[in-house]
Amino acid sequence: MSIEVNNLVKLYGEQKAVNNISFKVNKGEIVGFLGPNGAGKSTTMKMITGYLQPTSGTAVVCDVKVNDNPMGSKQKIGYLPESNALYYDMYVREYLAFIAEVHKIGNQKSKIEDVIQQVGLTPEAHKKIGQLSKGYKQRVGLAAALIHDPEVLILDEPTSGLDPNQIIEIRDVIKQLGLNKTVLFSSHILQEVQAICDRVIIINKGTIVADDQLSNLLKKVQAGEVILELKEEVDESLFNSIQNCIRINSTTWKFRTDNPDAVKKQLLQLSIEKNLNVLSLKSDENSLEDVFRSLTS
Repeated sequence: MSIEVNNLVKLYGEQKAVNNISFKVNKGEIVGFLGPNGAGKSTTMKMITGYLQPTSGTAVVCDVKVNDNPMGSKQKIGYLPESNALYYDMYVREYLAFIAEVHKIGNQKSKIEDVIQQVGLTPEAHKKIGQLSKGYKQRVGLAAALIHDPEVLILDEPTSGLDPNQIIEIRDVIKQLGLNKTVLFSSHILQEVQAICDRVIIINKGTIVADDQLSNLLKKVQAGEVILELKEEVDESLFNSIQNCIRINSTTWKFRTDNPDAVKKQLLQLSIEKNLNVLSLKSDENSLEDVFRSLTS
């Protein structure tokens, strides 16, 4: 087990920032850790990485208890915090050499060049960090988190403040890293989580409200929709055999369903039997945004 969280609690006075949560992340998984602002995501990540002491409970990383052996657990973890504090007056290679020295890494030059290539920093590696775009600064943070070749990556809002092109680039880097590392990352960009992750953990008000495969979560929320557009107007009674039918206009119909594929088959069969002139038939299935809103609103 790469990450194991057991009954983790963090109190700030009488406020429970994290309220008795437990979960596990297996080796090789990319897991999205989601929640509204103030839900406890960053606090949980800081406790897993050993940067914050829990009030009670334990976090275990690669069989190392974080509270008992914080230095040992940090050797297993690559951490990119939301703030991503960097030394802007240092050159990229100079900064990575400094981080490598902190980790007491041998063969530093080779490691630095490998990690620069791994995160796509090569075109900008000759510059000072302060001269880089936000996207490349994030890559420097990722490189620093990877320099000691950790087994686990914990990334807190790695795409925060990036433009759409930079988001796609960082997403591709994360997907590539997930081929041989365990990745736990938080993000407010739900489309990115849906594109990268198979499993999602959602926390709300310090409590885990969902922990499941994404495909299973999508089935649990409100129904999806099927939209049928015809060339000519037809009588509403034609669709009596299909439940949850809503007329949008004279030629367009919407069907609410938890099984869009089955409804589409029904409508196709009906169009053949009744010789309907179908202009379009499309489904709008549940998204991670639907799941998130239903569990946290």
